[in-house]
Amino acid sequence: MSWSDQHSLPGRRLFLMGLAALPLAACGFTPAYGPGGGAGALRGRVAVQAPVTKADFDFVARLESRLGRGEAPAYDLGYAISATRQSGGITADNETTRYTLRGTATWTLTDRATATRVAGGEVSAFTSWSATGTTVAGLSAEDDAARRLSVMLADQVMIRLLAAAATLAR
Repeated sequence: MSWSDQHSLPGRRLFLMGLAALPLAACGFTPAYGPGGGAGALRGRVAVQAPVTKADFDFVARLESRLGRGEAPAYDLGYAISATRQSGGITADNETTRYTLRGTATWTLTDRATATRVAGGEVSAFTSWSATGTTVAGLSAEDDAARRLSVMLADQVMIRLLAAAATLAR
């Protein structure tokens, strides 16, 4: 008699998921957003540097949507964003049909009480857009690509913040 004859499909899936979770439980894995997870050390406790440019604004908006506003900040998050535009696809007539926007964000998380750097680094991402169509469509696509780039950079910083959060004092 085979395994599938003896057990139902949902029961087998539950059993296999339980087996897959065993190594995580053994290493002390805790979900970042779960009870006792590292994200609790950051929620509402990080004051993000004020935005200056449109890219900064999109970056900060994304971080604050995930971290919350720094209501009782224990940490300061400073950052610098840089981006370069490069032509991608070029036709035989030497016309650009696609652009790529490459960006980096250098960030530092500082403990307000001790003024020491507790985390930081650099993240990078890229996005692209089509340059075919009208001028208005091209400008709109470029603006959208810049917004997507800022969001991607903020998401990468957030991942690193969550990884560092486990070591921060609550």
